[in-house]
Amino acid sequence: MVSAEGSNPVTGGDANAESAVSVSNLEKEYGSGDDAVQAVNGVSFDVERGTAVGILGPNGAGKTTTIKSLLSLIFPSEGNIYVEGINVHKEPKQAFRHMGAMLEGARNTYWRLTVRENLEIFSVIAGLDYRERGDRIDDLLEQFGIDHKADTVVRELSRGQKQKVSLATAMARDADVVVLDEPTLGLDVESSLELRRELRRLVEDDGITVLLCSHDMDVIQDVCDRVIIMNDGEIVADDTVGNLLDLFDTQAYEVTVEGELDDADRRRLETAFDLTDFDRRRGSTTFQAHVTGDDFYSLVESLRAIGAAVEAFDTVEPDLEEVFLRITDDEEDERPTETPVAQAASGGPR
Repeated sequence: MVSAEGSNPVTGGDANAESAVSVSNLEKEYGSGDDAVQAVNGVSFDVERGTAVGILGPNGAGKTTTIKSLLSLIFPSEGNIYVEGINVHKEPKQAFRHMGAMLEGARNTYWRLTVRENLEIFSVIAGLDYRERGDRIDDLLEQFGIDHKADTVVRELSRGQKQKVSLATAMARDADVVVLDEPTLGLDVESSLELRRELRRLVEDDGITVLLCSHDMDVIQDVCDRVIIMNDGEIVADDTVGNLLDLFDTQAYEVTVEGELDDADRRRLETAFDLTDFDRRRGSTTFQAHVTGDDFYSLVESLRAIGAAVEAFDTVEPDLEEVFLRITDDEEDERPTETPVAQAASGGPR
């Protein structure tokens, strides 16, 4: 591996002509020798134009390094990144004409300037013709519902309004690809929902390509068409939101039994099945069971065998948070390669 501090490590390679974003064999190593840390290891993916793709992963998974490499804030050790067919690290100025970004935190804008002044600055930086800027800014102010705040300095806005201004300034570049890092961080529920709706509108109505990092699973599930899950610098799952949820569809059940399970019975059940979230309530015990196929009937028979009368057996619909946790947890364990999770993690049949 060539060090980022050495000669230009970005090698040749063709962009995918059908993709707004194309990442090929991305690697990033910090430090050298025994102190070297491999932050990203052989990451490759393509993002189709006019879609929203979420990037998920635990802390240290390599998400931020990948995003910063895409934005040319970090120079990779190996690999290539193309935005609209332009190599980001060989021709950054040309690539930046197609990109907008909103990074984590509230300081994406100039707080001492008004909303309109911020939009003007970012549109000038993007090189928009002065004859186009006025109409573009007016459209953005109306589009994000902040036209009534156009002449208000940003520091006087609410947190939700500041986030809208940040997103508007990213769009002021007339970007084809927008990269967002925790765009709903710190927002109240209503503001978060408004921002989610606006992001979906940008994708569906304006054909903008969105690459979104967030720890808020609801945001990813509401906004994104597809999810890339990273762990330890590698991609462990890459599929549509629907397909990832289907991996665990009807496998989770909330079970309620009469009385309290004694410790010995509980240990036997936990050894035989994937049981979690035990909750002892007055007169009953509730827990979640993750079972498939014949394991469902085996669990029922096991409960009968220990004399536990089942009061309720309810299907629990999976959400993206459950999928994420189970995939990343399973990555830490040795597991059979024929399981659906392993197939998804390895890029095999789904």
